Order: sequence, then structure tokens, then C-alpha cells
Amino acid sequence: MSNIVAIVGRPNVGKSTLFNRMIQRREAIVDATSGVTRDRHYGKSDWNGKEFSLIDTGGYVVGSDDIFEQEIDKQVELAIDEADAILFMVDVEAGVTGMDEDVAKLLRKVNKPVLLVVNKVDNSMREAQAVEFYSLGLGEYYTISGMNGSGTGELLDALIEALPDKPEEEENDLPRFAVVGRPNAGKSSFINALIGEERYIVTDIAGTTRDSIDTKYDRFGFEFNLVDTAGIRRKSKVKEDLEFYSVMRSVRAIEHCDVCLLVFDATRGFDGQVQNIFWLAERNHKGIVILVNKWDLVEKDNRTVKEFEQMIRKEIEPFTDVPIVFISAMTKQRIFKAIETAVEVYKNRSNRISTSKLNDVMLPIIENQPPPAYKGKYVKIKFCTQLPTKYPQFAFFCNLPQYLRDPYKRFLENKLREHFNFNGVPITIYFRKK
Repeated sequence: MSNIVAIVGRPNVGKSTLFNRMIQRREAIVDATSGVTRDRHYGKSDWNGKEFSLIDTGGYVVGSDDIFEQEIDKQVELAIDEADAILFMVDVEAGVTGMDEDVAKLLRKVNKPVLLVVNKVDNSMREAQAVEFYSLGLGEYYTISGMNGSGTGELLDALIEALPDKPEEEENDLPRFAVVGRPNAGKSSFINALIGEERYIVTDIAGTTRDSIDTKYDRFGFEFNLVDTAGIRRKSKVKEDLEFYSVMRSVRAIEHCDVCLLVFDATRGFDGQVQNIFWLAERNHKGIVILVNKWDLVEKDNRTVKEFEQMIRKEIEPFTDVPIVFISAMTKQRIFKAIETAVEVYKNRSNRISTSKLNDVMLPIIENQPPPAYKGKYVKIKFCTQLPTKYPQFAFFCNLPQYLRDPYKRFLENKLREHFNFNGVPITIYFRKK
């Protein structure tokens, strides 16, 4: 389980700049997948081998500078509730403002690590000006320049030091399925339809996070843990429709599971936020099943299902090898099909292909369609193997890995999917020097 770190502060102090700097440092280490940076407010980062998820609360405020303070208070409260550590950002040019004092007042009551970050400190004069931020009562502060990156190393060292150690989850071999989606997509009704009134089959184990409940499900020959994000802790203070809130929740649930059941409302379409949750799951290498809920309410003719499916696959390119199940939680239509599919995807995610078989299948394909020459260099792939990780990752060994482009990587992935069943599971391919 990785920790969640939230960046809070009033508008224009440079939260997004710091956010981008922190996740790019990671993107540079890990291959950046094209088309995945669609939602800018959530990313994974690591420092000294410790991984954490980063949330930029600034990205969620709608409107401009004259945002009502309550909007910011709302976000700070959310960050306090949901994150494991908080970076509170202020701007040395503006000095201490009334809004900063309000935020500090909220943060002083918190018993979680709060790091005060003074941004835009790019010379010694400003270093001296930063002293006034002691008045916020949050103790030590860290001076950085988000633009040129100075000081971020010390800040990250301190952050890693302050992050609580997450207990390794007790290993129980039951698959974990998370039901995710935006508010009002019908997640609760889906879960209730599954569990039904026969509550005796269910044991509630409080999850490791204090707000996701794991329900053990054991019926019709299937056994798994259901990680429910739907019916948890409705907060009176927080409007349920706050996008930020549902994203925060999804982040927790997704990091916590093996397979995501992404529920969305057929009458509202596969919109931007649903796609964000989809890419969130993809980036975390989780199995994915897309559930089109409220299908009973859609006007249909004999082409509807096909057209609807094509529309969804168009939106999730290039990762289109994902099962789509049309359900209705109200009439219980196809909800067991949904679970069956999730179980299959779980199995596909732990698919292991022996090295000899992999090479027997892939090498002739590569010989037939070798990588195109790049800058006059020919790449020869000699050997491939599946890495011993929880989800499918493959290494292809070749003489010049740096000359292999994304289209060829996609070609290899498509061939792997053609010959082996990885339906619903993201695949990672690395090229290594022989």
C-alpha cells in the first residue's frame, strides 16, 4: 500500500508546478505511457525507493482567484481526512496572507505530518524573507523553488522520513475486487444486488484504510473480498458530488485491490471522470472490468450494444482489450456475469507464461516483422521473458533498446494478447540490453 500525500494551499502558490516536478521525476525513471497523463491531479512518485501517491488539490477548484475561501477549506478538510501526509504550500513573494492563516489554523489541529513548503525562494534575500512563515505556528519550513527545483531534494527526504509505515497487508489469498465509479453510478445498488439480503454470508472486515470496508463474498462457487467505496462514511460536511472526493476515494480503493469493477451509468455516458478512474486503474496495473449499469433504461435496437461497446473502446485506446458487461443492478440483470468476468480477469492477471513457450511464440513473429530501422540502426531482439511480478511484465532483450519506439511496443503487446489471454489486464513491456 503506498501512502497518499496531498498538496494544499491557496491558488497560485505553485502547487501544480511542484506536483508536475515530483511526478515527472518518477516518469523519467519509469517509462511514460502515452495518453495516460490525461488527468493531471493525481500521480505516483517515488524517492529513495519509497513510493507514494501525490494529489494536487489545486486542480479541483473550479473558477479563478476570487474563489471563496470555503472552497479551499473544503479541500483542506478532505486532504486532512484522506491523505497520510500534507504539503502546505505558501509563496514567499506574497508573504503570509489571511488565507494562509486560515489554512494553517485547520492544519495545526491535525495529528498527521504537515510539511510547510515556502515556494519561489530562488535567492538568498528571499531565503531571509521566508522567516516570517514561522508565524503560522507549523514549526520548521522548507524553502524551495518549484520552477528550478532547488530545495526539493531536502523536502522529499523530510517527507519520506515523515510518512507513516504502511503495514504490509495480511496475506490472504482471496482476490480483492474494488467497485469504483463516480457518484450515483449505482455502485451501492450493484453491491446490494450481489450480496442480497442474505447478510449471513458476509463478514465485514474493516479494511486497512479506515474507510474502505472489505466484505468477504462467498456464493455460487466464487470467493473474494469486495472493497466497497460506495457506502462509506457519508460526510455531512462534504458535498458528495465533489469530484475531488470521489477521486480520492477511488485512489484508495484502486491501490487496494486486484481487479477494479468500474461502474458507470449508461444514461450518462462514458465521460471524462469515468475515464480518469479507468486510467487510474490502468496506471496502477490493476485488472479492469467495465460495467455499464442501468442498461434497462436505455432505448435499444439490435445494434445498440455493439455501438455502445465501440464507443467505449474508442475512448480507452490503446488499451482496448477490456471486458465490457451490460448490467442492471436494479433488475439484477447479468450481475453474476460481471463477477464471473472479474474472476477471469483476476486469473489473467496472474497468468504466467514459461520462457520457452514465450520465445517459441514471439521470436518467429519478431523475425517476420522485425522492428523498423531507426536512425539507420537495426534492432535485433534475441530473447524474451516474463518478469516475476504480481502483474504481467515482459522484458525483451536486444542489442539497442534505446532505438525501439512506442508503435513497436504496441505491436508486441497486441501479439502477446493475441496468443495469450490477458483480457482486462494492463501489460508492461521493457526493452533491455542483452
